[in-house]
Amino acid sequence: MSKKVAILATNGFEESELKSPKQELDKQGWTTHIVSLDHGSIKSWSGENWGDSYPVDKTVDEVSASDYNALLLPGGVANPDLLRRNEKAVNFTRDFFKQKKPVAAICHAPQLLIEAEVVAGRELTSFPSIRKDLENAGAKWVDKEVVVDEGFVTSRSPEDLDAFNAKLIEEIREGKHEEQHA
Repeated sequence: MSKKVAILATNGFEESELKSPKQELDKQGWTTHIVSLDHGSIKSWSGENWGDSYPVDKTVDEVSASDYNALLLPGGVANPDLLRRNEKAVNFTRDFFKQKKPVAAICHAPQLLIEAEVVAGRELTSFPSIRKDLENAGAKWVDKEVVVDEGFVTSRSPEDLDAFNAKLIEEIREGKHEEQHA
């Protein structure tokens, strides 16, 4: 069955955290769209330097959560910080939870989810430096390579990508999760 996945990112996303899941989603024959704040391309971060640029397929002004089956949020330090300052990006993210669709976030990406007010009461993981931020927002933070909470997939870092990608695909195949919530 054909699926469409939105990948919400902007400049400063961790390259491997977009590239690796996107490749796995593409292998499934699913459609992926890089959704960003502006048209053109976005620049990745790789290691300690800027990485490759990736073309933007759609802007947050042109899409809605109802256009997609799932949402992927790559991390990086700058990426989620820039996205959480944009009301349309925050609302786009929150709407996936309201529509009970799978959402996957890795590394620092859960910072956007704090702004979207969707982490309270949820079990999740992230890059350890944002643990307190998530706990202060009401999340139950655990130190595991991948955590799934009713269609909501999280991982800590690029080292967890194999487990993250496997659970992302599994949750998208399962579809909507009645217990998923905003």
